[in-house]
This record gives sequence, structure tokens and C-alpha cells, in this order.
Amino acid sequence: MDSKALCSFSSTLQVYNIGFTTHTGTVAAADEWDSPGQRKTVRKSMPGSYENLFHRAELPEFALNLRDAKRELHEALEGPMLERAIGVIYRPRTERQSHYFYSQLPEQFDAMIHVDHTIAVQPLEPGHPSWEEEHIAKEDVAETYPFGV
Repeated sequence: MDSKALCSFSSTLQVYNIGFTTHTGTVAAADEWDSPGQRKTVRKSMPGSYENLFHRAELPEFALNLRDAKRELHEALEGPMLERAIGVIYRPRTERQSHYFYSQLPEQFDAMIHVDHTIAVQPLEPGHPSWEEEHIAKEDVAETYPFGV
């Protein structure tokens, strides 16, 4: 986008709320507040969720302009449907209770970006111990670990 377009864009809009969704992949998140960030595997999206609906479109990524969308798109996404929120905390084991809520996407966002398979951001500090191997959240470790009984 050239600087003229950027300037005219920013002067016409005061706020533009953009949401992001994913079906699966990895994210950088912690088990709890004030604990170190880790690379975590995102569980596949739940049936009945916006993320699962977008996954079924079978596109690796896409963006939807919900602010200027036609009525048919608004009606198709009206909901309420489940939406997953992954932030600085991600708890795969309790994902349904911890991260899903009912929403109406067209009422919540002006645009939606869906990336079907995400890849976690990498830390700037090289050799960070929690990034050397794929991390398994402590809540996902079997209760019999390390004995496997």
C-alpha cells in the first residue's frame, strides 16, 4: 500500500477491529500467568465453532471484510457460535472451558483473518530452553509420567 493510500485510509477510519482464528498448529503461550512462554500445539477446532467452519472452507488462509460484507455473509456468520480465544495463556486440556465462548462474529469484528495452520513465533533470545523441543503443557502430561504405568 502506498503512503497516499495509507494516509487516506487512516484518516477515514478511527478504529478497525480485526480478529484472528486458526484450526490447529502451534502458538507461543504460557500455562498460567507469570510462567514462561512455551511453544504449544493447538488442538483441532471444535465442531460448531467459527474456527471449524473456516477450516471446512479448505483454504490455507483468508481474510473476511465483515464491515462491508453483504447481508448473506453476515447472516451466515451471525451465530451465536463458539469462538476460541488463545492469548498469552493456552490450556489445551481444558480448552472448551478455558478458551471457547459464544459470540456473533459480525458484531464483534470489522475483519477476520483465518490461518488454518499456525506456526508459533520464535523468541528473540536464542537457545531458550522451552523452545528447544516441542513443549507438552504440564496439564497434558500423563498422570503416570515418567513411569508410563
